[in-house]
Order: sequence, then structure tokens, then C-alpha cells
Amino acid sequence: MAIDRKPLIAGNWKMNLNHLQAIAFVQKLAWNLADAKHDFSAVDVAVFPPFTDLRSVQTLLAADKLPLTLGAQDISRHDSGAFTGDISGAFLSQLDCTFVLVGHSERRTIHAETDEIVAAKTAAALRNNLVPIICVGETADDLQKNGLSATPVAQLTAALADVSNAADFVVAYEPVWAIGSGVAAKPSDAGTVATLLRGVVADRLGNQVAAETRVLYGGSVKATNIAAFMGEPDIDGALVGGASLDINEFSSIVRYQKHLGV
Repeated sequence: MAIDRKPLIAGNWKMNLNHLQAIAFVQKLAWNLADAKHDFSAVDVAVFPPFTDLRSVQTLLAADKLPLTLGAQDISRHDSGAFTGDISGAFLSQLDCTFVLVGHSERRTIHAETDEIVAAKTAAALRNNLVPIICVGETADDLQKNGLSATPVAQLTAALADVSNAADFVVAYEPVWAIGSGVAAKPSDAGTVATLLRGVVADRLGNQVAAETRVLYGGSVKATNIAAFMGEPDIDGALVGGASLDINEFSSIVRYQKHLGV
């Protein structure tokens, strides 16, 4: 029997918005979606503010009972200790974070995070009852040398090395060459990679886990192209970067079903 996976639209703010701006932004986003009668039971909406904003956003979500989900942009592989500047998963759990990004391409490239580090961070997230969103994707050079799927498949295989079949995680396919470029992958290509990534989960953790795992697409996602990506059977949502900082644009992405006639 087919499993109905609930779509997830996640907004990664990256290093944007201070805590006061974050409060105003989240309030306006919630109002915008409420005015548009968005059905949160049909599509999950998550925001990923900078670390300095998390407590402010958490307090707002709890006080106003806003139906948005909170996530963090990174996590330490360590739970505590002499790791200056790192953020423990235990701290994130106490801030009511549900999700955490792991292995984003900017962490892999700018901070030289290896597959082994990504696997350790994935384990740290699960250990602290967080849902890791495991980011994988190829650079333009990878694409030319190895083809469309080799790099993301290898990255996901490594990230799941120590994951059990009881784990709850999300996979985000983000072709690095598409992020911030304004040029998204072809939906059919993204769908093909999503299917192969689901196959990695099946090989490692079984068909049931694979059927339940949400696979997102990220990379120049816009209101004008989200419906095409969501039309792919193995794509269950989007990890949105720059467009998540525009309330009207992000709201329109969240409400992609109106473009599909759902």
C-alpha cells in the first residue's frame, strides 16, 4: 500500500535576520499564511533561523501558538565539552527545535565538512531527538565528471552509515550548481535523483523506511517552479534558501497546491 508522505516546505534563512527582525518576519509569515487559509495539516512549514534567533522565535511560536516548525542550521557532532563555537544537539532540543540541517553544501565547501563529519552530525541529531535534514548534491564539476547522481548517492550512503531503521530523518537533494544561481535543476532530473536517493534508503534501512522518508529538492526554488518539482512522485517538498526571506514568495511556495489545482 502506498504511503502518503506529508509535504515539507523548509526555509533556510542562512546568515540573515537578527532576532528582532526574525520575530517580525515570523509574525508576518504566519499572518500571511493564515489570511491565505493555508492548511497546515496538509503541508508542514519549517523555518531555520540563525542560532541567535532561535530562542526568540521559539518563544513567539509557543506564546502565539503559531503552527510553524522550528529548525536549526547546523549541529555539533559533540554533545558537550571544550568545543568553542559549536552548538550541541541537546541545546537545540531544549529550544524545541524539530529539525536540523546536516551537511549543507556551504558547510561542506566553506567549512570543509567531510562525509565522515556529516555522518557524525547525523548521529548527533538522532541521539538528541532531532530530525536531521541530510543535504546532498553535486557541484558543476561533479556533474561533468561523474554524472547526475553519483555524488549525492555516495554522500547519502556515507551519512546513513550508523543510522538505524527506527530513525526519523529527511533527505534534501540540493545540486550545488543550482543554489543561489537562479537556475534550478530540471524537475525530471531532480525526480530521478530523488528516486535513486530513496533507493539508497531502501538498500540501507529497508523498503518501509524508504517509503516513509521525505525527500526534498533545493536549489533556486521559486513560486513559479515549485509545482513542477512537487509533481515528481519522489519529491516531497523543498528546502528553500533566498526565496524564504521574501514573505510573499515563500508563502506562495508553501501554497504550491494551488498551482497543482489540489
